[in-house]
Amino acid sequence: MTGLRVIGLAGWSGAGKTTLLARLIPVLVARAVRVATLKHAHHAFDIDQPGKDSHVHRQAGASEVIVSSARRWAQIREVEEGAEARLPDLLRRLTPEGLVLIEGFKRETHPKLEVFRAANGRPPLHPDDPRIVGIASDVAFPQAGLPVVGLDDIAAIADLVLDRAEPLDTVLANLERS
Repeated sequence: MTGLRVIGLAGWSGAGKTTLLARLIPVLVARAVRVATLKHAHHAFDIDQPGKDSHVHRQAGASEVIVSSARRWAQIREVEEGAEARLPDLLRRLTPEGLVLIEGFKRETHPKLEVFRAANGRPPLHPDDPRIVGIASDVAFPQAGLPVVGLDDIAAIADLVLDRAEPLDTVLANLERS
């Protein structure tokens, strides 16, 4: 795989997106795919812990903190209320090689695999979202006109994700148009 390719997992809360990602990522990595994830949070969140230096720095007023070690680094940037980063800007920050799996951002115009669980009691997203390119579901959707694979068939989901992911430039162009 050359260049960065992008696909999202979209579905209602409780559909199993995070659980699916936890099962899918090792299968992709075993296929020698470099995987990055981008997760949307609907609320304030913290990745550093109270009492740690990075947290102390932010609480003291630092607008940006980078924590670095020999094994990893992380950047934390405070933004003003309502100044959420846009998906295209976040995608541009990633290393331009491999596959990025986006969890959330279901209203954006990137290619998405719908994660559907009937017990959720919510309607499917694919009838109203032309950017859904496949479905992982515990029920059949014979009229969907899209590939449908079982939620537990991780190998088939990996095949579908790799087949339907789009190049970063194409995704960025679509996101910027919408």
